[in-house]
Amino acid sequence: MSIKKIISRLASSVGIASLVLLSPASALGQATVLQQQNLSIIPKPAMLTQQNASFKLSKDTRILVDPQNDELLRIGEYLAKHIKDMTSMQPAVEQKVPEKNSSNYLHVTLNTSVDTLGAEGYTLDITTDKIVLAAREPQGIFLGTQTIRQLLPAQPTTAPVNIPALKIIDKPRYQWRGMHLDVGRHFFPVEFVKQYIDYLAMHKMNTFHWHLTEDQGWRIEIKKYPKLTQVGAWRDGTLVGHYSEQPHKFTDERYGGYYTQEQIKDVVKYAQERYITVVPEIEMPGHSVAALAAYPELSCTGGPFEVEKKWGVFDDVYCAGNEQTFTFLEDVMTEVLALFPSKIVHIGGDESPKARWKECPKCQKRIASEGLKDEHELQSYFIQRMERFLNAKGRTIIGWDEILEGGLAPNAYVMSWRGTEGGIAAAKQHHYVVMTPGSHVYFDHYQGDPSLEPTAIGGNTTLEKVYSFEPTPADLSAEEKKYILGAQANVWTEYIPTTEHVEYMIMPRMSALSEVLWTPANKKDWDDFQTRMQQQYRRYDAMGINYARSTFNVKQSISVDSTRGLATVTLATNAKGPRIFYTLDGTEPTTKSLPYTTPFKLTNSATIKAASFDEKGDPLGKVSTKDLRLHKAFAHRVALKHAPHQRYTAAGPLTLVDGQLASNSFTNGHWLGFFGTDMEAVIDLKEKKRISRIISSYLQTKNDGIQLPAQVEFAVSKNGKKYKTVKVITELSDKPGVFKEVLTAEVPMKKVRYIKVTAKNPHSGTEGDKRKAWLFADEIVVE
Repeated sequence: MSIKKIISRLASSVGIASLVLLSPASALGQATVLQQQNLSIIPKPAMLTQQNASFKLSKDTRILVDPQNDELLRIGEYLAKHIKDMTSMQPAVEQKVPEKNSSNYLHVTLNTSVDTLGAEGYTLDITTDKIVLAAREPQGIFLGTQTIRQLLPAQPTTAPVNIPALKIIDKPRYQWRGMHLDVGRHFFPVEFVKQYIDYLAMHKMNTFHWHLTEDQGWRIEIKKYPKLTQVGAWRDGTLVGHYSEQPHKFTDERYGGYYTQEQIKDVVKYAQERYITVVPEIEMPGHSVAALAAYPELSCTGGPFEVEKKWGVFDDVYCAGNEQTFTFLEDVMTEVLALFPSKIVHIGGDESPKARWKECPKCQKRIASEGLKDEHELQSYFIQRMERFLNAKGRTIIGWDEILEGGLAPNAYVMSWRGTEGGIAAAKQHHYVVMTPGSHVYFDHYQGDPSLEPTAIGGNTTLEKVYSFEPTPADLSAEEKKYILGAQANVWTEYIPTTEHVEYMIMPRMSALSEVLWTPANKKDWDDFQTRMQQQYRRYDAMGINYARSTFNVKQSISVDSTRGLATVTLATNAKGPRIFYTLDGTEPTTKSLPYTTPFKLTNSATIKAASFDEKGDPLGKVSTKDLRLHKAFAHRVALKHAPHQRYTAAGPLTLVDGQLASNSFTNGHWLGFFGTDMEAVIDLKEKKRISRIISSYLQTKNDGIQLPAQVEFAVSKNGKKYKTVKVITELSDKPGVFKEVLTAEVPMKKVRYIKVTAKNPHSGTEGDKRKAWLFADEIVVE
């Protein structure tokens, strides 16, 4: 049925499934006008038409639900509570059919003639005397109540409440709309898990992926194997600081916790009442050190093991050649299935090293007896064997995209996290896919300038980047696209120890993702979303959510004009409306500082500080700082012998002379990255100039394969043909950790035109392997 026909039927139908609010007609007042201007529904409905009228909510408004339908009664009571929370008026809830010509009531019913909305779709029709929420299934009614909640005031009020008149026809774009939460690295109480589920509900999400087991902690009670929680749920310390900061330091505090089976049942029931499916994840064969600490006989070596205190990927995994391993996992999954009614069960499958399997006689015997090619096919055997067990129990497995390696289990779903390539491969094989690429939906990544954010694992996933995500790859055929179920965001908690920190990392990015997953692609509008988020932030405030204000931080972008030798500075936020003020002398900006209206040019060095402010003059975010250093090589031509790797090109060769010094984050867009090649840069000063010093910088992040150069040579020339070496540095720092090495070469006071800096790539890669190394280079300063 076409949208036009649905609208026509909606307008003419009197027997439509409905949630109806009725009151006497009222004139459009000032409060209504204000609410119409601030109309903010997230995710944006598929179709919305607003009218110049409103419905007036009163203390006599009633909620009427279909007789003999306790499910609708529960939804009505749920909505009544939210109305009271925001307006101080709680409608009475009654199981009855509304009388003809009656008014001022809210009706919940499942008599609908609209048949194109599916189980989760709904229609909402608000006039001056009624509001009609229509759906085929209670789930659609519940999702419609989330829209009604957003038509109420953003913050509690005792003032008269006028709800804008409008018509909505709405249903989700994707079937799987999810959020993940890792409770293995850090444990969160049941009360917060329920709150997390409420956040999903308010964003019309329907899947909660609960990551319950890890190397750092086993979080689910299994009655047949009590040591999983007696031993595996506790560790004797936790890594302090970032993993890249070496040597590693640890707390000496025992840390852990787990959920009892009764608590699990309680959470699952709570989610079901909000039409959210809880998908449990029990990791296998890797990320299993906590289980091996409890039952070391399930390993290839026999242990002993301790629950891990640091993060990472560990060689010790379940032994695939040991029958006892499969007996154990089948027993565990039997108890898990009794707790979780979800058809889909997550079995991990990611980051499982093969080192132990290669040396294990039992695993090698398994490879031979099963006619397998190698350890990758042994992992496929492992996953397929568990799949057969779970299929026999009426369940379907989903795993991270590594389960594609060695052959995909026949009925498995794939969760594509290493980009979208794994999802594309699975869809082409006609396997269902949930997209969750680290590039766009890893909410453990930074969401702004790392210097202004709490410690995170890495990356930089802004609100705008989340909003730009497209879960369905364009290079799939129409038939293959049907296998993209949807997407979810992942929240890995290595660096997220508290519930407040979880909220900071998910909000407001969850709002952006909800619109990606619900709203038709052609209805998405970043500018409009930013406008609607202003009201959403007020909702967050009213709910006491510790959301990130990163969208209000000012992003400074500096472009360099190599012809004119000047820099153009652009200031912007990811939020709509705030005023930006800035300084150029390093002082803190206030509303009395320079107001930003348009990009401005600089011809001198400056320390730019910028911040956003609301209409009252209060700061909205943190102060951002950027140093612009104009030196003798600034904006001059740079020739590179070897091109940087395509992933780390920054602004191209000009990056080395753009006056901007990079931080210690290799993802900040100011480093040139060379993979397995040297960096040889020649700067042309256009004319002979007297110089005294050359400075260049390099990054070390060994855990990411980024090493300092083996040697750096500085040379100068008058004609670009014959160079004179002024300094060779071969002894660079050998300290561990992440840092920037700044090297200086003093130049006898002489005039030169060309400067050559050559950094030799060490080629050795990260410790313990033969891979090529990354070499990262920053600004070459010439004084």
